Amino acid sequence: MKQTSITGSSAPNYEANSTDGGLMANESSQSHPLHAIDRNIVDALLAAKEPNSEQLLNAARLFIRYEGFPGEADLKLDLEKLLRFWGLDRIELNSRCRALWASGYRPGQPNIEAVSPVGSGFDSTDSENDV
Repeated sequence: MKQTSITGSSAPNYEANSTDGGLMANESSQSHPLHAIDRNIVDALLAAKEPNSEQLLNAARLFIRYEGFPGEADLKLDLEKLLRFWGLDRIELNSRCRALWASGYRPGQPNIEAVSPVGSGFDSTDSENDV
C-alpha cells in the first residue's frame, strides 16, 4: 500500500491511501486549535508543587480534551508527567475533581468565606439610647 503525501501551507499533513483513494490524517502532524493556550496552562501546572482546586480541574479537563485526539503528544506526555509529579493517577485526579464539584466549588468564583460581608458598617449596638 503506497502512500503519497499531499501537503498544504496551513492544512494538516494528509496522506492519500492509494488502495481506496481515501485520505487519512497523519496523526503526528495534527494540532489542536487551543494548543497555544493549553501549552501555557500545562506549563503553569508543571510549576505547581501542590495543586490547588483550579489546577486540579484544569488538569482533568485537559486530559479529557486530548484523550483520543490524534497528535499533541507533547501535551499528553507533560500531563502524564504532571500526575507523577503531584503523586496522583487519573482515578485519584478524577475523584478529587468530583469531590470539588460536589462541594459546590466553581472555578473563577470567589471563596464565599473569604469575602467580607456587605453592609453599611453601622452597628446599632454601639449607639447610645437618648430617650
